[in-house]
Amino acid sequence: MKQGFLKVAAVTPKIKVADPFYNAKEISRGIEEALRRGAKLIVFPELCLTGYTCGDLFLQEILLTQTMEALTEVRAATEDSDALVFVGMPLVKQHKLYNVAAVLQDGELLAFIPKRFIPSYAEFYETRHFEPGNLVPEPFLYEDKEIPFGADILFQVDAVRGLTVGCEICEDIWAPESPATVHALAGATVIVNLSASNETVGKDAYREMLVKSASARQIAGYVYASAGEGESTQDLVFGGHNLIAENGTVLARAKRFETGVIYADLDIHRLSHERRRMCSYRGEEGKLRAHKIVSVQMEEEETFLERRFSARPFVPDQAQEREKRCDEILSIQSYGLKKRCEHTGCQSAVLGISGGLDSTLALLVTVRAFDLLGLERNKITSITMPCFGTTDRTYDNACKLARLLGTTLREVDIKEAVKVHFRDISQDEGCHDVTYENGQARERTQVLMDIANQTGGLVIGTGDMSELALGWATYNGDHMSMYGVNAGVPKTLVRHLVRYYADTCEEEDLKALLLDILDTPVSPELLPPVDGVISQKTEDLVGPYELHDFFLYYMLRCGFAPAKVYRVACLAFAGVYDNDVILKWLKIFYQRFFAQQFKRSCLPDGPKVGSVALSPRGDLRMPSDASAALWLAQLEEL
Repeated sequence: MKQGFLKVAAVTPKIKVADPFYNAKEISRGIEEALRRGAKLIVFPELCLTGYTCGDLFLQEILLTQTMEALTEVRAATEDSDALVFVGMPLVKQHKLYNVAAVLQDGELLAFIPKRFIPSYAEFYETRHFEPGNLVPEPFLYEDKEIPFGADILFQVDAVRGLTVGCEICEDIWAPESPATVHALAGATVIVNLSASNETVGKDAYREMLVKSASARQIAGYVYASAGEGESTQDLVFGGHNLIAENGTVLARAKRFETGVIYADLDIHRLSHERRRMCSYRGEEGKLRAHKIVSVQMEEEETFLERRFSARPFVPDQAQEREKRCDEILSIQSYGLKKRCEHTGCQSAVLGISGGLDSTLALLVTVRAFDLLGLERNKITSITMPCFGTTDRTYDNACKLARLLGTTLREVDIKEAVKVHFRDISQDEGCHDVTYENGQARERTQVLMDIANQTGGLVIGTGDMSELALGWATYNGDHMSMYGVNAGVPKTLVRHLVRYYADTCEEEDLKALLLDILDTPVSPELLPPVDGVISQKTEDLVGPYELHDFFLYYMLRCGFAPAKVYRVACLAFAGVYDNDVILKWLKIFYQRFFAQQFKRSCLPDGPKVGSVALSPRGDLRMPSDASAALWLAQLEEL
């Protein structure tokens, strides 16, 4: 529960229809199992205390009275636990029968939540037995206590900032305006659904789509517990299709036609962050109905996390999805450049090529844009600018790439120009400091800009989003261009885009070249090589880009605090980096991210590719002189 993580469980016990005492024992076993795994929110299916398929037996007095007795056994199973438990059962109120969720904690009954929408079609003819529940909570006398009874009841857990639980039952999710929608607008961040949905061919996909879309629209966690094989009778078969989703993503799903428990770790703080980000999510509609808030006390504990965090959040895990994503990104980049060329009337482009990954991707995108424009590739001027740090490998690769893609290759050796500049400013050539490095970077940019003037073209930027996050760019050097095609692409994704291009191109020479570029260490090549080999490796200086991309994603996209970023990074990179190494580079990430915002405040235009972007015109409105003290102080406490 610390840092906003909440372990939830959806349980399908193997019950017997119309045997509430047997079912109470099975439900109690399910509660005990879920508690052993650390679940703090436990959800059972609709009417599971009796069975959903009792039919006209629901009219029998003995079944209804004994069900209330069986509820006492289930209550006892929750004693000495602060977990919130939802159990489905029938309930008689004022001579009418309701399909309800009994809400339990620590041996106490907190509320009854009635089903709002009662189905009346062939296989589910509930209107024969049940009444639709009321919205406004009313008192229900249970063991000499008044228990709230109504749909508009929310459970607020004080131990977890932002955790409020709402409930709906089965058919409610199918309704045009489900109870969960109003619950979410009133503040609920987790919705539970007690369901009894039978299986027919293809229904599971539709059911999963409903749960995913509900969690996405409501920006909430959604725990869906469905009846299993113990319910199957006469014409109906139930599969126990339990689902746990969070903001449109299914975190756990049960294997159908099996009974048991599924678990997931919901991130409540991330949901709260997402709602703050969404300017369309104000919650005003939920205030039109006054919900009853039941305060729930829980002890704040460290949740044992079973949730997995991708070490490369910008890169899809599945190969097929990765291919689709890479093609889509290349299209976004190239169509963005195409529009800029059409608008400005430019029919030529200029870019510096180094033989590295970033300039390779930028050239591939530019070629694709020119093909879309119907322009000859030789109108793209690829410029290699060897200087003190250039190696034969990167120089040869840059030249080969320009030729294989059919662009115009120009070489401008900038050594003498840089030496003259050093003499002008009294810079010792033997002093390999930041002036030595940046003088070369700015000379390269001057060459590109001036040749663009000569050819009437645009300078295409090659820097990627990871470099911009760290400020790993020379101000008014490679930091500047007329359109930065890689500005929205993190370094880990650059590599996959180039790999995708290599895997899908038909020219064997180009494929072999791209694979060699992929195998080349990342370097700005601003320091002299050692024995002809690159001596300046970027990741030795600023840290592994896979770590920085991970930090960037979970800080900006998810709103994680530094301690939470560190925690999930240690899980994601277990066995790859020691925790001390992760902490070292995380501190450097925050230091650089805050200190280098001034470079991002004046970025050239570039296409937004994903949900994380650093453009000062929309995605990151960050002051250039903000202090990192709060963020770094939290890391010092770890």
